[in-house]
Amino acid sequence: LPAVTKALAQWVFSHPYNTKRPEVTVVKYLQPFQLSPETLQEVSARLRKDLLRGLGKHSHHKAPVKMLPTFVRATPDGTEKGDFLALDLGGTNFRVLHVRVEEEAQKVLKMDSQICAIPQEMMLGTGEQLFDHIATCLGDFLESHNLKGQTLPLGFTFSFPCEQLEIDKSILIRWTKGFNCSGVEGKDVVQLLKEAIHRRGDYHIGSVAMVNDTVGTMMSCGYKDQSCEIGMIIGTGTNACYMEEIKNVKRIEGEDGRMCINTEWGGFGDDGCLDDILTEFDVEVDKTSINPGVHIFEKMISGMYLGEIVRLVLVKMTKDKLLFKGQISEALGTRGLFETKFISEIEDGLENAKKILTELGLDWSLVDASVVRLVCDTISSRSAYLCAAALATLVNRIRNNRKLGHLKTTVGVDGTVYRKHPTFSSKLQKAVRLLAPQCDITFLVSEDGSGKGAAMVTAVAQRPAHQSRLLEESDGEDNEEEEEEEGQ
Repeated sequence: LPAVTKALAQWVFSHPYNTKRPEVTVVKYLQPFQLSPETLQEVSARLRKDLLRGLGKHSHHKAPVKMLPTFVRATPDGTEKGDFLALDLGGTNFRVLHVRVEEEAQKVLKMDSQICAIPQEMMLGTGEQLFDHIATCLGDFLESHNLKGQTLPLGFTFSFPCEQLEIDKSILIRWTKGFNCSGVEGKDVVQLLKEAIHRRGDYHIGSVAMVNDTVGTMMSCGYKDQSCEIGMIIGTGTNACYMEEIKNVKRIEGEDGRMCINTEWGGFGDDGCLDDILTEFDVEVDKTSINPGVHIFEKMISGMYLGEIVRLVLVKMTKDKLLFKGQISEALGTRGLFETKFISEIEDGLENAKKILTELGLDWSLVDASVVRLVCDTISSRSAYLCAAALATLVNRIRNNRKLGHLKTTVGVDGTVYRKHPTFSSKLQKAVRLLAPQCDITFLVSEDGSGKGAAMVTAVAQRPAHQSRLLEESDGEDNEEEEEEEGQ
């Protein structure tokens, strides 16, 4: 990359569009996105401090990284079996699934599934409308697959920040990803689902297990690889979970065993701790988003925002007459029209870049297309490296928790950015090896974490296990953060 940047910089100084502005170079725009290994180590260290704040009994209220207990106390052990329903709500589509777990064959089978669209107006309407729509989709699915007479356990993947009080009680903290339904924040989403099913009155469901999508990812991989103790999503949004020692989760009673913690690491930086590495383009993306000031880390690395960051860089470069003869097309000038999938396609080949630039109504040259590829590569690389810094924090924490000289573990991973981008996964893996050299990490792409994984969470929850509950808040500040720091 530096060699390419240098060559392009030399071109810029002699570029005919730029005779009056020789100080403006491609390097000027891309340098702020290029993070050194030392900076990535510092980012990892900052996240480690935030994990401790989130785990604290009193400090978690103010922690930007929420570290939410999931009440999942174990990963699969191969004895799980039975039929389950799974509901998956985390984006503009909602899925209903029937999943069968066969102990003898050690298989998790997706028997049937159905996708229901969620209209834009419903994403911004009332909570009752949304949950009635979900209940209708579920009823239609049960009817069409002759399951209406059965009362099956249900895994509910609800991919938004929630405060989970029990395995079947989960309070929505806030909407993200373009949703803003009224009357849901601060409410138990399991109860809202049950009320909507009750309003229909034509079918019943069994026990419910709330499943964050990262937990489902970890559990779907954990059935075939029982060393899988981390789940990571890098798609429309980003998040991760991992198995933490119960004794370190100060809000949960008990000292023995482990519990899966939903980090909600997308909120990293919400307190300003990443301000020194934010670019002017990150600031603009945040300012124009539906939730300014919230989920800063997610806005730097996830699919919902990467395309817009690239678009803003290209607009600025074009205004400075570095690209497209200084002419901004209507499409390039419109927020949201440079899709994140374009980044993957453009980096996959120059012919793709030419096609996309033409579709965006731009008058491009071969050099323009090459510069656009470099911009895409720089911004997707930053995403991979920041994601690696965060993941390194988790694997290093697990190793330290267990006082191991060397940790061998598996990360279950999902999301369109990880799956679809041509180089994201290799850059992420290489960077994690550098940032966590004492950890040997296997990456396993999840097979339907929000379907099969949700069923596995529900199945594991049926096993006899120690019950856990949140501790009541007590007066006074504790110093758990300082104690943890000393032990690291």
